[in-house]
Amino acid sequence: MELLGSWHIEQVYDRPVIDYSPAKLVFEADGKLTGNNSCNNFFGSFTQDGANLSLTPSGATRKACVDALMDQEARVVDAMPKVKAAKEQQGKLLFLDADGNTIMILSRL
Repeated sequence: MELLGSWHIEQVYDRPVIDYSPAKLVFEADGKLTGNNSCNNFFGSFTQDGANLSLTPSGATRKACVDALMDQEARVVDAMPKVKAAKEQQGKLLFLDADGNTIMILSRL
């Protein structure tokens, strides 16, 4: 499974993201992770070993946005450290928690 590149976050937990939301993750070859939580940009790192995946956000900008985007951002921030595995399914990238539950769904940009 090839993670490198940009992915749009389509769903976090059981809720789809807001239409035209900037929520995305960018995986770089050197293990860097950047993106947008829905309102703020963030940076960090990731490690992948086969299907096993770990996301480690380490910093973010701190601008305020409309409440709906701030709520969505809180869900993204909460979900990222819980990601333990990834799998591709029907052209989508699914992030799974330790129990195998889908907690994020992404599509390639």
